[in-house]
Amino acid sequence: MSYSVGQVAGFAGVTVRTLHHYDEIGLLSPSGRSNAGHRRYDDADLDRLQRILFYRELGFPLDEVAVLLDDPETDPREHLRRQHALLTDRIDRLQQMAQAVEHAMEAKKMGINLTPEEKFEVFGNFDPDQYAAEAEQRWGGTDAYAESQRRAAACTKEDWKRILAEADGINRRLAALMDSGAAAESEEAMDLAEEHRGWIDGNCYTCSYEMHTNLGEMYVADERFTATYDAVRPGLGVFLRDAIMANAVRKV
Repeated sequence: MSYSVGQVAGFAGVTVRTLHHYDEIGLLSPSGRSNAGHRRYDDADLDRLQRILFYRELGFPLDEVAVLLDDPETDPREHLRRQHALLTDRIDRLQQMAQAVEHAMEAKKMGINLTPEEKFEVFGNFDPDQYAAEAEQRWGGTDAYAESQRRAAACTKEDWKRILAEADGINRRLAALMDSGAAAESEEAMDLAEEHRGWIDGNCYTCSYEMHTNLGEMYVADERFTATYDAVRPGLGVFLRDAIMANAVRKV
């Protein structure tokens, strides 16, 4: 069975002009002609066209496609193996791109209006969107969550740098206080706990003493928070929790 150029164009989703061009450059010459001299394509031609379109979809220029198809060392099975490898690689790259788009979508949802370069400059290897879905699931219906979203949307790169620097300063002063042997119930520790609450209140959401004590408990109960604080100084998560509790009792 043979097919006209119009039929093949319809099968393959290409234009007749494209098929004419492929014939003109010797990439895909039809196997036959009608009595009137019109191009006629057989099944082998369609198979070659399929391979051409596959390589074109992957971005190969026509001259490279011709080399790949006309390589005498390559049989049809080798083409399939090569196509499978190329497709697998492209799937991996597309999945990476999809993840990047998902992260960008979450960042917009979170209100973190920074470019990827700015995010890396501010947060380094930490992905600020990593727990966005979990945060929304746990606190999405609360006033504090809505307030944090609004505040995050207004933050510039410099704002984020300042916010993180302030947090780091509080943590390091807490660690130094621990090293001095001071108790979590000491005035100095409670003052730093109050400064920590003020940092949250001023940068994230209105933080009552009750909410602050709940956060303190989470810093110990959730190993991810504990690891973050303990990376500054082992035991810092527990020390901060105890200082927060003592400060709440002092203030209430």
